[in-house]
Parts: sequence; structure tokens; C-alpha cells
Amino acid sequence: MKTISLEVRERIVRSYDQPGRTRTEVAQWFGVSLGMVKKLLQQRRRIGDLAPQHHRAGRKPKILPLHRRQFETLLKKQPDMTLAELRTATRLNCSLPAICYVLTDMRLTYKKRHSVPVNRTGRISQWRELPGRLAVQHGT
Repeated sequence: MKTISLEVRERIVRSYDQPGRTRTEVAQWFGVSLGMVKKLLQQRRRIGDLAPQHHRAGRKPKILPLHRRQFETLLKKQPDMTLAELRTATRLNCSLPAICYVLTDMRLTYKKRHSVPVNRTGRISQWRELPGRLAVQHGT
């Protein structure tokens, strides 16, 4: 849906301000919804401006500048923290990838994995038993 111009918004509100006009009549006269008229009147009452508020639309970030500062402080003290530990320490309610994206953006490093032994890189046996069959050598 297209944004209603500032001029039309002002005309809608001025029309409503005339004595004896209802919001429903104004909405029908200008061909807009009753909700739009209500929204404009509320916006004028709250912020005193009728301009479109596109900059306020969309999902609000969960990770705020305060959290970024906390990440930096925590990782300076203990650089081997995992993402889960960072999330717990900052009491954030967001996904681990979201924290990873922010840390990457901040160019900070963190521990990628829990303290577990490194995967075995040695040779794996070539023999294995198949159910109901003799042992078969791989690759033959």
C-alpha cells in the first residue's frame, strides 16, 4: 500500500478538526480507512507530527549497543567463552547465530566449541561386519 502524502494527512486532520465532523465521515470523504484516521489523530497527539514514520517500522534489534559493550568486556576477560556462555552472561533471549553475526561485525573472536577432545584423525579400520554376511573389506 502506498504512503499517504503529508499534504493529504494534514487535510484529513484539518477536516476532522472542523466542528460536527466524525472520524467515520472524514474516512469516507477521503477514501481512507477509519483506522488510518485514528492513527493520524493518535500520531498528532503523541508526537505532534503527521509525517510517515517509516524509520520506526520493522523488527527491533534484540542485541543493543549495551550488549555489544558487554560482549567486548566479557571477551577481554575470558576470550575462550562460547556463544552459549555469552548469551547466558548477558541474559539475552536470542539465537546463537544472532550473537555470532554481531561478534563477526565487531571483529571479535570467541571459542567455537565446548571443551571436548579433538576428533580422531587416525586411520579407521577397513573391515566391518554386515548383518548376516561375512566381513567385507571396503574398496574391493
